[in-house]
Amino acid sequence: MSVKLRDLVNYLENNEFYLLREGGNHSIYTNNIKTIPVKRHKQFDRITANKLCKQAGLQPKF
Repeated sequence: MSVKLRDLVNYLENNEFYLLREGGNHSIYTNNIKTIPVKRHKQFDRITANKLCKQAGLQPKF
């Protein structure tokens, strides 16, 4: 099962994260406490998406 980038971004934004900046291959999201680099792929496997959620301090959703 795969997770779309927009679903992961929506989950981060719904939990008070916002886009800090965009680089060549990564977008950086932050909530002023934690900073999460998100590689810009169209899809992620659910394990990677859940690891990003855990890095952000959120419950795994996918």
